[in-house]
Amino acid sequence: MAQPFRNGSRYVARHWKGVYAELKEDRIEVRLPHVCHTLSSAIWPGGFSRADGFVNWKVPLDYRCDDPVSDLRRRFGEWGFTPESTVGFLTAAKLTHASVMELEGDRFRLLCITTAGTRNAARAGVKREAYSAYAPGTINTILLLDARMTESAMVNAVITATEAKSAALQQLDIREIANGQLATGTTTDAVAIGVSQSAQWGAALHAYAGAATTIGCAIGEAVYETVLEAGATQHEV
Repeated sequence: MAQPFRNGSRYVARHWKGVYAELKEDRIEVRLPHVCHTLSSAIWPGGFSRADGFVNWKVPLDYRCDDPVSDLRRRFGEWGFTPESTVGFLTAAKLTHASVMELEGDRFRLLCITTAGTRNAARAGVKREAYSAYAPGTINTILLLDARMTESAMVNAVITATEAKSAALQQLDIREIANGQLATGTTTDAVAIGVSQSAQWGAALHAYAGAATTIGCAIGEAVYETVLEAGATQHEV
């Protein structure tokens, strides 16, 4: 676990050759050497897709756009990405304070990158008006896995990552301003899972990614630690 962009602009994965993340003026770019199988709740594209690039774009607190997807896709071209194979996030969090963690284990290698803004922290399950105003802020997590996983395991990974994020927010004592209750996330969190599905793992296939599995434990640890670090340091210079 580390915050490489506080003192540098480029992070090269130790365990997954050809994967790197780079801090630009207003975004973090993540590039992979080949297209991965992805599942995302990010603004683009969402759902299952294929991608070899991920962009976490920092927008101004007063960013307003009638069509943010088109805006983002246009910028992909300016930044040298192919929109059809790129996952895009929006954030207002400090990119320099992104937290990065790598793990490897039973037939997998993992890289996790999280940015965490918590101005609009909220607790799921609490009744509220859908149109209530919240300040900008979001927790974005990119999980890259050099492994073979079923699509159901990828969905399972999203569940595990969400549980870990909520645990980290409880540890940080982040609360929803409106009611003072412990937050489980923010109102605009997003996550993307990218899986290599590499043939190097042979027939070995992860069918589950819950806390009872090796890959699920690693996902939970990586998300928990990166949310904890990024969230705890947001107010630091």
